[in-house]
Amino acid sequence: MSNAAAFDVAIIGAGAAGMMCAAVAGQRGRKVVLIDHANKLAEKIRISGGGRCNFTNLGTTYLQFLSNNPRFCRSALSAYTPQDFLALLAKYKIAWHEKHKGQLFCDHSSEDIIHVLRAECEQGKVSWRMGCSVNDISRQEDQSFVLQTSAGTIRAAKLVVATGGMAIPQLGASDYGMKIARQFGLKVVEPRPALVPLTFDAQTWQRFSTLSGVSLETVVATGTGKTKQKFHEDLLFTHKGLSGPAILQISSYWEPGSPIMLNLQPEMNLESGLIEKKSGSRQQLLTVLGSLWPKRLAECWLENMGIAADTRLADMPDKKIRELSALIHDWQLVPTGTAGYKKAEVMKGGVDTAELDQKTMQSKKVPGLHFIGEVVDVTGWLGGYNFQWAWASGVACGQVL
Repeated sequence: MSNAAAFDVAIIGAGAAGMMCAAVAGQRGRKVVLIDHANKLAEKIRISGGGRCNFTNLGTTYLQFLSNNPRFCRSALSAYTPQDFLALLAKYKIAWHEKHKGQLFCDHSSEDIIHVLRAECEQGKVSWRMGCSVNDISRQEDQSFVLQTSAGTIRAAKLVVATGGMAIPQLGASDYGMKIARQFGLKVVEPRPALVPLTFDAQTWQRFSTLSGVSLETVVATGTGKTKQKFHEDLLFTHKGLSGPAILQISSYWEPGSPIMLNLQPEMNLESGLIEKKSGSRQQLLTVLGSLWPKRLAECWLENMGIAADTRLADMPDKKIRELSALIHDWQLVPTGTAGYKKAEVMKGGVDTAELDQKTMQSKKVPGLHFIGEVVDVTGWLGGYNFQWAWASGVACGQVL
């Protein structure tokens, strides 16, 4: 195999985790090649955060991640924190701002993050193979890996899989990383879309379809007892169902066939508020609800409850007010599904963490084979957490190659 290009490390996937890992390993003196099937570098970074890239969250701990073993990510996240990534941005004078709840965005463009990662890779003398597909991977007797690619044969002592998840297939996302895991006998937690809009049966949703574009603050929950999870975020009505940060967050925890519970007025006790307002009020119920909600939602809600739009609050029996309030504070719905990988921000599931060493991301079965980033069964909340996992897992791996 004398015609094979030889490297210490081959990394498949030049996204957030892959570039971070390549930069760290390269700067430690390793000869690294970074391989990606796309011609354009880091499209997922480019489009994230509306083009501003929500690159981390100041409040990151292992508690904002879903996994069969949520503690798996603790070691890497503790070793490489949001402050460490901010120090890297400071080196390149990248301006950023905090939006809310610890979410950090670039002031200018997500291109700034791509520029930093590329520059760090250049500093580590990383070789690039862009627009390059990997057709076959084999392991040799000397434990090295041989990759047959569209750009020729590559031999490497270590192989890192950083191919991401299946979200946003229109950018080339696929299950390739999990196929590699299975090829080498590693277990995979069944993947599914996460941080994704929820959809409903067309007939059920027809009466709410006029609300498409309406947004409001809400508390959404799913699960029961110890498994109950809730988020206080904005909700968005769509033609086919519900979206917005609240729904994207809860979608990662929602199990098919189970309900979600929505409190559409979390800031006040509607029952006591309406009953107090009732005496001497000449206002219509629609006007009162319209002062708390978008008017379209108030109209639709009353219509669906069979309450005439011109009903005066003073004429509403207390019992009816209680019924109305109870439904608004605890609206239960059973989604029929999700909007799928095309609309999902990330994938839930992936390479089983039980197969990997939490400090190095190395396979316990196959020495020299590592998995980092989204391809691993570690899924963060909305708000920069998934990028922080990419940086942290990339660094943890890069430091031991």
